[in-house]
Amino acid sequence: MESICVCVELHLPYHLKWYWPADGYRKPEISTYFDQERTFNNFQHMAASIGRTNKVLTRSIENGAVYTLNLSGTFLDQCSWDPRALNSFKDLADTGNVAFAASTYYHSLSALYPDLTEFKEQVWTHMERITELFDIVPSTFVNPELLVSGNIGGVLKKLGLTCMVAEGSGNMLNTDMPVNVFSGGVPTLLRHIDLSEDISKRFSDKLWDSYPLIADRFASWIEGIEGDIITLYLDYGSIPWNESRTGGMFQFLQDLPQSLEERGISMVRPEDAIRRFESVKLDTLKTESAARHGMESLLGSHAQHFYMKQLEIIVQELAERIDFSENREMKRIFGYLQQSDIFLDMNTANIVGYERAVNNLSILSDLRRAIWEGRT
Repeated sequence: MESICVCVELHLPYHLKWYWPADGYRKPEISTYFDQERTFNNFQHMAASIGRTNKVLTRSIENGAVYTLNLSGTFLDQCSWDPRALNSFKDLADTGNVAFAASTYYHSLSALYPDLTEFKEQVWTHMERITELFDIVPSTFVNPELLVSGNIGGVLKKLGLTCMVAEGSGNMLNTDMPVNVFSGGVPTLLRHIDLSEDISKRFSDKLWDSYPLIADRFASWIEGIEGDIITLYLDYGSIPWNESRTGGMFQFLQDLPQSLEERGISMVRPEDAIRRFESVKLDTLKTESAARHGMESLLGSHAQHFYMKQLEIIVQELAERIDFSENREMKRIFGYLQQSDIFLDMNTANIVGYERAVNNLSILSDLRRAIWEGRT
């Protein structure tokens, strides 16, 4: 193996309330539909570990690491509650060895809408925000849930995005391994699921046969794989979580660059990889769909499909409202109602999943009522 690409995602959702308009209809506001106390508490919990985690990433970078960060727009919005969290990522950007990926601003599945206007606007908004905050223009695109959608390549190219990171699922790869730059729409790197989850999920599992995992052993695994590049995609929150459980994660990240270098393996950004390696054609990038937890986790039930269809209808209705383009609060509300987390929360066959679906669709119904009544 010649190179490795490490991408890290930090996304914190705005959680929906258990909603019932018992007091009559009123103008939609963030507090009407979203549980701000829960969202704030979750942000505070994450913010408490950001400073320490980013210092570890800085030391890793000093040892030769290169990282690509995907910070969702919802997380960036929440940073207004504690600017120190955002400043910590600005310090990482100042190292010169961190790239920032573009995504849909609200962590939405808008790439699946028949009309990609909303998708394009959200990606552009995210790119503008990243550039404004970190003075780095994104070159790499990552769909929420590592979603692969074959019809977005043209939009990404028009926005100046040169590559994409997506899920390395079996239906995409068949018998191939995710060890190349793949062509199809835009050059694409596919996540190596097992190696990514060795770090994110299994690292602190004392029953795992590779516990404890040290950087030298992990680098030896990479060395033994034939190909051009391995792509790892990690949850940012898994780093402090694994460290708090058994320790060793921070040391692993600090040691990994040197362990890789000793084996002649370089750490690169996705945009570096597509320039360095010749792409391999993968037709399934245009014909198949895949997501990080499986497409059935996002659209595996009637309720999820119905919620998606309602979003598509609201997109069309709002496009006809001239006043909506000037209503920033309403755009935020509708944006947060598109979060992929809402679909994942409905992905249960039990009564909880059913109740969540009824609740979520009730909120969308109330929003549409407000649009019809001109209360936006």
